[in-house]
Amino acid sequence: MKRTIWFWLSFIVAVILAVYFSVRIITTGIGQSRNSFVRNVSITANEQNKDLSAVVSAINIAPGTNAYSIDLQEMNERVSNVPGIKKSAVRRMPNGNISVHVSLHKAVALWTDGEKFFPLSADGTIVNTPSQTRNISNIVFRGKIPSDISDITASAHKLVGHLNYIEWIENRRWNLHTNTGIVVMLPEHNPSAAINTLIVLNNKHGILNKKITTIDMRDPSRTLVK
Repeated sequence: MKRTIWFWLSFIVAVILAVYFSVRIITTGIGQSRNSFVRNVSITANEQNKDLSAVVSAINIAPGTNAYSIDLQEMNERVSNVPGIKKSAVRRMPNGNISVHVSLHKAVALWTDGEKFFPLSADGTIVNTPSQTRNISNIVFRGKIPSDISDITASAHKLVGHLNYIEWIENRRWNLHTNTGIVVMLPEHNPSAAINTLIVLNNKHGILNKKITTIDMRDPSRTLVK
């Protein structure tokens, strides 16, 4: 008898739950549920204290919008096209709200066209948010940029007070252009070692302040000065 009662109680509870969830699914699908509407859009980023107003503008969702009328792929494309965004992901949450996660390019230097200065990430991406002025603590690049500038940027920071800009030559090596007009021709391999040698020469002889035009360091065994 007890088994029969428990069976029918379990059966009734299962039917009630099935009806409840069926109604929720149907009402959500036709836009009549509270979960069918966007009440909140959350944005998270891999960098703290960054201005995400451009991302908000790209999302462009009014409160009360039907969550299931939103094309998430199209929204994600708009977000990913915001300057400074490396990649993005957009999700519709079970409660109808929208979650957006963005990964930002981290600027390690600047790139200049001769007039404006653009933030430059370690993978060589030029971010289209230029400024008219340059911070003297930034390394500046000109011309074509390879896919990885992290090593040369770290090494060149040791000379940041002497450098005007850095240039990628023949897709294989770097030239340093100093504030005094000297062109330092770095070797194709291990340019960091050449920069360290240059620092030693400058500390001992003030070579970067002399009236010369070129320091050729392409041959690791000798340095030519003109």
